[in-house]
Amino acid sequence: MTTALHLARPEDLDRIAAMVAGFHAETGIETTEAARRAAIGPLLEGIPHGCAYLIGPARAPLGYVIVTFGWSVECGGMIGSVDEIWLRPAIRRRGIASDVLDALPKALAGAGLKALHIQVDRANAAAQRLCGRARFVPRETHVQMTRLF
Repeated sequence: MTTALHLARPEDLDRIAAMVAGFHAETGIETTEAARRAAIGPLLEGIPHGCAYLIGPARAPLGYVIVTFGWSVECGGMIGSVDEIWLRPAIRRRGIASDVLDALPKALAGAGLKALHIQVDRANAAAQRLCGRARFVPRETHVQMTRLF
């Protein structure tokens, strides 16, 4: 199975914002519609810090994935992080997310990325299995820590 990824553009804001709202509601992330749109808009306009892809047909996407970019001396250059990946509940468990996580490194390596990170909830065994099938490995010696401001 090969699932199409389409780089999202400014005209996709309404579609992506609705899906992000769905993801945030499912996972308990509390944001406002205005805050979501303010965070998504620059990604669709070509900001160099990340991008958003529509998963499946561009006109009726099955979901989305957002990748942000950074730099790592350890990894040898530019890296990406899967910030969010979400599929409509009705089409989950069909291998689509696996396809996406398999396709992303191939697509991003062409842009010079050296590594791709993904963060999953420690209690979400299904997400950990999904990422393992896509050849992501846990870094047992690392704990991600965050300071919000």
